[in-house]
Amino acid sequence: MKYLVGSFILAALTGSQPVMAQAFLKAEYMSATNFRDVDNNKTGGKGDAKVVQAGFNIPIVAKTDEHDKLISAWGITCGGSYTTMNNDGLAAEINLSSILDVQIGLMHTRPISEKWSLIASVGIGIYTDAGKFSKFSFKDLMGNGGVLFVCHLKENLDLGGGIMLNSTFGYPMVFPAFYLNWILTGRYTVEISMVSAIEMSCGMRLNKLFNLKLIASMDGMLAFTEQDNKKQMFTQQYIVAGLQPEFVLGKNLTLPVTLGVSPYRTAFYTDRTLKAFFKDTGKDFDPHFSLSPYISAAIKYGF
Repeated sequence: MKYLVGSFILAALTGSQPVMAQAFLKAEYMSATNFRDVDNNKTGGKGDAKVVQAGFNIPIVAKTDEHDKLISAWGITCGGSYTTMNNDGLAAEINLSSILDVQIGLMHTRPISEKWSLIASVGIGIYTDAGKFSKFSFKDLMGNGGVLFVCHLKENLDLGGGIMLNSTFGYPMVFPAFYLNWILTGRYTVEISMVSAIEMSCGMRLNKLFNLKLIASMDGMLAFTEQDNKKQMFTQQYIVAGLQPEFVLGKNLTLPVTLGVSPYRTAFYTDRTLKAFFKDTGKDFDPHFSLSPYISAAIKYGF
């Protein structure tokens, strides 16, 4: 769970560079597997997960010098996910059946030296139980803002850090934020990113229309809820590994399809307090679903 909160912090702050206009749509499916408790024992429950994600980044102002080098840029980033879970047995009693997460933010970037850039943002998001959306309240909102300083170590390697302010626990809190983006291109490709999620891939460009990659990633979703008059958060976080054929449909249009497994998918409640956030640090396992087959398809467009 601790990574997931950090992931939302970072997603709100960075997303993609606002000077790049991009849009994507992605559908994921993790088949039903056994639900296990904090001792990694089977509970008799099962559940699957279907996730649809979409988002876009649009620059609204971009200034360049006479050499077409970026001076500063402002952009809007927007994204969201809708997750449905068919749960049986104890998994149905404990877990939510659907989650809706939507975020929107205003981003600004500018170089501050030859090797350093500044990225800043402010935004707001809705993280809620989709089954109770008719009872939506301001308690389901999370505001955020932050600043990152990014060092361009090489043309293909950016590393940075900064601070993020958000209201995950119902009141403003400051967290550290991190940024890593490394891309190796050519016939063989390697990509490592810690931006809106943890993503790693290595692969080969077989021809102009087809790439083949091995990928691993970690992502998740969050819902603010209330049980027994206590503010709580429901977290679902999942790891994915697999083979990804990527079809190049045009100069800026790709269709990646992933076939693999999700070896670990957490699903649990915790109190919406900073104390609860650090309380379970020593646990070997969170309540989770065991290994399941995974499939996804996406369409990505840059313009």
